[in-house]
Amino acid sequence: MASSTTSAISDLSAALVTAPVPLSDWLIILPVALSIGAGAVLMMLRHSMRLHAPIAITALVLLVLLDAALLWEVVTEGPFTMVMGRWLPPFGIAFTADLTGTLLSLAAAIVALAGAIHASADIDAAGRRYGFYPFLMLLMAGVTGAFLTGDLFNLYVWFEVLLISSFGLIVLGSTREQIDGALKYAILNLIGTTLFLIAVGYLYAIFGTLNMADIALKATQLRGTAPLMTLTSLFALAFAMKAAAFPVNFWLPASYHTPRIVVSALFGGLLTKVGIYALLRVMVMLFPVEREELSIVIAVSAALTMVLGAMGALAQNDIRRMLGYIVISGIGYMMAGIAIGTPSGVSGAILYALHSMVLMTALYLAAGHTARLGGSFALTSLGGLYRQAPWFSGLALALFFAGSGLPPFSGFWPKVVLVKSAIDIGAWWLAASILASGFITTIAFGRVFLLCFWRPASTGQAPAQPSSPLAAPSFTPLVGLTLLVVFFGLFPESLLNLSQQAAAGLGNPEAYIQSVFSEGGNP
Repeated sequence: MASSTTSAISDLSAALVTAPVPLSDWLIILPVALSIGAGAVLMMLRHSMRLHAPIAITALVLLVLLDAALLWEVVTEGPFTMVMGRWLPPFGIAFTADLTGTLLSLAAAIVALAGAIHASADIDAAGRRYGFYPFLMLLMAGVTGAFLTGDLFNLYVWFEVLLISSFGLIVLGSTREQIDGALKYAILNLIGTTLFLIAVGYLYAIFGTLNMADIALKATQLRGTAPLMTLTSLFALAFAMKAAAFPVNFWLPASYHTPRIVVSALFGGLLTKVGIYALLRVMVMLFPVEREELSIVIAVSAALTMVLGAMGALAQNDIRRMLGYIVISGIGYMMAGIAIGTPSGVSGAILYALHSMVLMTALYLAAGHTARLGGSFALTSLGGLYRQAPWFSGLALALFFAGSGLPPFSGFWPKVVLVKSAIDIGAWWLAASILASGFITTIAFGRVFLLCFWRPASTGQAPAQPSSPLAAPSFTPLVGLTLLVVFFGLFPESLLNLSQQAAAGLGNPEAYIQSVFSEGGNP
């Protein structure tokens, strides 16, 4: 009897994964492990500052390759899952790779690599000593973990990881302006994180699980009895604050202009997109019925976010502040896709997120080069840059066209998809808001080009001398990102197809759910 009892207790086959894990499945956690491991190595080498840049750049090159391999695996084989500790879902913490998560992970790795290369010439010894590169790797661990996790509480954990690392990056330099911006950034983001944690606790009380695939299955059964609208509204508010959507977007223009320009570039390219990803995952995949009920609220918020963001950009004299409002305006386009909710609308949101990650990073880096050439970030103090650096002026003009959504650049296609999707469901006012915001943004970028580049330098005033030379390591990533913007504007088919497939996977998560429970773990 004792023997049989012991045997029954030791038989864990019903609760654990007993089969060997395929080698390809390790791809899903290697990006996070690499980011954390590289950050730890950099911390151990804190007395060898000269090694930080080459180690971080090498790690980020590997991260790009790993994310590309992960994307290829998902495209060819479909979504797949790895559960930590060998516990079957929904008990084990799952990492699940699907097209939406892997596309955004790859774009994030490319952006981080560009930032690391730029920082090798831009971040001085003091900045490295205070941990720029370890913070960058920790930031990438948080961003990548958020894109790949299949567990809502783990999504909260990865939000915390990227938030902590962003605190370290935003105060790098410890100027009064940075401390002021960091305080506003920290307080308002902590409020959003607290709302997120409250929503997660509320969700667990309702569902008894935190696994996203399990929640998607149980939501249909609980829809008539559980307060899912209240729960979804809490998540929408928390993620809207993270994404800087109206009316909870005031923290972004108060803080994004304060850190070093490469830090602003990373923030503008990465952080708000994690909030948009969380909205896509929760609103579209987990609670589509509740999203439909909230669609008018989300659409109004989206319209106000994009239009007021564009108007805010038009009113700025500082290029960095202007770009902060451009980030906000871009969030409105992605929110519009979520509000529309159709496969084409969601694909437009995903496509715009990919475009914005690359473009906003490039625009901030271009702003840094503008300040080096002209000696200031203020439009009123700049002029004659076209005569001083015609090649850079052409590069900036291409980015301005892309930011305005003009062909033949990458920003054109997501706006076309979103406008068509809005018209298809009869939301003419939302389509008009998209077009109006694009028009105002075009004027804002045109104003920058005319004042900074095309306008001659002030009469009787010697041309401003660059505050530092345009070193190749700092200029190369800008060129690379601009080429991506141009390439995907001229040849958008592959990215359009992938975004459509990703949207279909969110709207119909059967493959996602099957990947989680394929090992026999029943919800």
